[in-house]
This record gives sequence, structure tokens and C-alpha cells, in this order.
Amino acid sequence: MIASRAAAQPAPRVAAIDWAMLETAVTLGVMPIAATELIQFRKDAVEPALGESVVDLGLRGTPNFELLQLLKPDLILLSPFYTRHQAALKRIAPIVSLPFYIKGEPPFEKATSAVTVLGEHLGRNKEAAAALASIDYSLTECRSKLERFAIRPTYLVNVGDARHVRVFGTDSMFGDVLSRLGLPNAWKERSRYTFAAPVPIEQLADTEDARIVIISEIPVEARSALRNSMVWNSLEPVKQGRVLMLENISPYGGVIAAMRFVRLLSAALVADAEAAQ
Repeated sequence: MIASRAAAQPAPRVAAIDWAMLETAVTLGVMPIAATELIQFRKDAVEPALGESVVDLGLRGTPNFELLQLLKPDLILLSPFYTRHQAALKRIAPIVSLPFYIKGEPPFEKATSAVTVLGEHLGRNKEAAAALASIDYSLTECRSKLERFAIRPTYLVNVGDARHVRVFGTDSMFGDVLSRLGLPNAWKERSRYTFAAPVPIEQLADTEDARIVIISEIPVEARSALRNSMVWNSLEPVKQGRVLMLENISPYGGVIAAMRFVRLLSAALVADAEAAQ
């Protein structure tokens, strides 16, 4: 474990393989010297903003070990998704591996716990406590502000193509946070979020009084087909104009992704309500 450092001393040189751990480090005020898939991260996650000095280590699944060794990090951050790389990474620097996403389990509490645990490793206990207090305050404030929207359940989806979506249940970050905001989830099963969108769009017809929140941009090749889709346009939420669009958010992020979702969802709900008046 890295010992606590005086405020005047430089931050530890941290490399992040896992995106949620990258977010956690930035939450604590530590910008990694290196991370994986930075072009994709900046597009899919958007936040946090990463400095141009952060070195791209290549793919998350196959990071560039030689480059990482040259950078001489003090600590390498990963999650259990990358267990197969642990032995190789330990030869370069100490590692911290924390779980965020376990099948069937809500991830938000794991993400906040990671802030505390990593804060201890980095000597950033005060920063961790301040970040968690801010998150708790924001959630409480938004829950109160959004109370009036709890009368209608919400489908949280990501469009795969014109016929299929990925759907987020309470075991996803988005679904977990939705419930913490006091808003009911229209999807009662586990999340169906894989590389291939597994849920036929017609399954969104099961709850007619729901709203549909589309998270992240719709693939270019699906936009025209979705607009002209008889199935999509037959859905009651679509016919009634109860569809909201949110900008890109990482579905496998940490507390920064969670709070970006809170902020974008809150803004979209309020703006939609004001437009309807």
C-alpha cells in the first residue's frame, strides 16, 4: 500500500487499465499517467476530461506491457475483469483490483466503496470523504427534485440496431441509480447489455405507460431505420412522445459515470416537463 503523502509532494504515478478505476482515481484528484483506449473513452464516457499528457496503453483486453514498463508507474489500477493480466502487471508495479460489476448485483455501492478503498491506497482519505459527501448531497437533492416523475416507470435502453436494444435493470449502474432517485424501472429482469443488443424492441411494449430513455447516441446506420420502424412507432411511449435522449455515458463506469447519468437524466426530465406546459 502506498503511504500517505504530504500535500506538497507529487501525486502517485498511476496507470489505469480499467475505466471505472480510472474514474475513481480522477475523483480523488489523481490524473493517471496512462490509461487504455483513450479515444474510445473520450467518445463513450466523455467524463472525466483527461489531459493530453495521459498515455494511451492500447486495448483494455491487451494493454501494451512494454510501454507500461517504460512509464514506471507507482501503482496499476484494474478490476477482476482483467485477472488474466495480474501476474504480468505485478511484475511492473503493485496493483489494486476492485470489483464494480458482478452479475446480478447493483454496482453503485461498489463504486462508492472503491472511492474509499483507493483513497486509502493513494493517501487521499480526505478527498474520498469529500467526494462521497458531494455525491450523497447531489443524489438527495435530485431525488427530491424528481419526485414528481416517479408516477411513471422508465425504460433505460441503448439502441443496438433498428430492431434491438440493450436494456438496463437494477443490476446496472443506470438502473441502480434510477432506483436511488426514487424512480421505478419498467424493466423487471436483469440487465440485458452485451456487445450484441439482445432485446427485441417489441418487448418495450409490455409497459404502455412507461417513458423510454435512450442512453448514448444511436448508431448512424440505425437512425433512419428506427425512425421508419413500424414496431418502434407502434410503441405507446413513442406515439405519446415519451422518449428522452441522453448524451453518451459509459455503462461500465464508476461514480463519475453514475453522476453524469443523474445530471443528464434530471435535466432531460425537467426540460421535457417544461416543454409540455
